[in-house]
Amino acid sequence: MKLASYSQHCENSRGRFYPEKEHPIRTIYQRDRDRIIHSSAFRKLEYKTQVFMNFAGDLYRTRLTHTLEVAQIARTIARALQLNEDLTEAIALAHDLGHPPFGHAGEHALNNICKKEGIKDGFEHNAHTYKILTEIEKRYEDFPGLNLSYEVLEGIVKHDGKKTMQVTGFDNKQPTLEVQIIEWADEFAYNSHDLEDGIFAKILTFEKLKQLDIWNELYEKAQSYSDYENIRLRYIIRSLINIFVMDFIDNTKNNIQSHNIKNIDDVRNHPTRLAAPSPTMMKTIQSLKTFLRENLYSFYIVERMAEKATMIISKLYEQYNNNIIILPPHIQHRINEDNKQQIIIDYIAGMTDRFAIREYNSLFNPQIS
Repeated sequence: MKLASYSQHCENSRGRFYPEKEHPIRTIYQRDRDRIIHSSAFRKLEYKTQVFMNFAGDLYRTRLTHTLEVAQIARTIARALQLNEDLTEAIALAHDLGHPPFGHAGEHALNNICKKEGIKDGFEHNAHTYKILTEIEKRYEDFPGLNLSYEVLEGIVKHDGKKTMQVTGFDNKQPTLEVQIIEWADEFAYNSHDLEDGIFAKILTFEKLKQLDIWNELYEKAQSYSDYENIRLRYIIRSLINIFVMDFIDNTKNNIQSHNIKNIDDVRNHPTRLAAPSPTMMKTIQSLKTFLRENLYSFYIVERMAEKATMIISKLYEQYNNNIIILPPHIQHRINEDNKQQIIIDYIAGMTDRFAIREYNSLFNPQIS
């Protein structure tokens, strides 16, 4: 597919921090994508919480399935806008690698520990993703991390339009459109799929969902689609994603045309982000987010899981910090007087839900070694 003039072309990449000979048949962004997929951090996403813990049921999203869904949505948008699909996919696949066990509850627990320990930057999953990609993953002899391209790493630094990390080597200009897509592909995925998981969990009911205009509109259409409620539900979820995506593509195209965007410099120098839903759709998205916050994320079962997660992470940190001898030898060897707390936090952040639970039981249940 021919790329638009305002997309990020492979030949215009700023390259890698550690220069490498490029591959004869794979582009720089294809290689980045493959490195991410083969990383340890990517495999761990299978056992990290999205909303419900991995063992809560076989049909709930995990952080891995969520990531794949984000990548699929992002690629669809990139193709429609004639953007670089490989770059888009690589950023999407990497965007959640820094999530600790137990989702946002785990992130809040680690951030609170950082505050107590005086670690000024705290813990934030995007920043930890960048650290994984540039330091923690060790697969090569010649450099730490995965040595990804500037553009993919920029995607991690800048994909969240609400907050941009301050990282040396990255300017304050707007990111590429491939980066701008990711924030919204992420929102479209988790808003619609968290809603579906909430219904599977019997926390959200069709009666409650009548508070949402978009739900009522799609539910009415679903009645003529099928006589089976499960089929109607899946029709509604995919229709919801389609509405979000089509609006996003149309509004972004309009923004590109109305601002006379001709090349990538125009994208980077524009005062605001060009890739975004329409103002009307923004209101719909916000109403759905508010509904999920009030009816799903704050539901007592979800809050109870979050409390357990906080307890597990806090207790693990306390025990490790009090006695580093109980840490694995390869972690002990990295600790010195100046970095002990940070090394322990990074170690916990790299755990899956089930590993953290197993560690907790091993430390606090005398019958388990």
